Amino acid sequence: MSDFKELEVWQKAVDAVAVVYQITAGFLESEKFGLTNQIRRAAVSIPSNIAEGSARHHSKDFIHFLRIADGSAAEVETQLIIASKLGFIKSEEDLINKFVTIRKMLAGLIKSLR
Repeated sequence: MSDFKELEVWQKAVDAVAVVYQITAGFLESEKFGLTNQIRRAAVSIPSNIAEGSARHHSKDFIHFLRIADGSAAEVETQLIIASKLGFIKSEEDLINKFVTIRKMLAGLIKSLR
């Protein structure tokens, strides 16, 4: 696989992590080790798994890590919905759409690697 930093899905995932950090900075201090930490860890997992998988140099391994990244993206979507229902964020729709796009891109990349 070529340099993972050239993958558009990796770039979008890194950008989404930055947005997640900005949004979660406004969460209650009592959530620092709860939802804030969970969302951040799951978001960081997405580009990290894309990078790790691409470094494996085998399509089967890369696909495995892309699936893990997809699972993390679904986890972030869920956590953002929860944060919205708890009133920590006003509307999660724009941010969730970033993760929906990332998931679609991951699915397309997986399909192309098969």
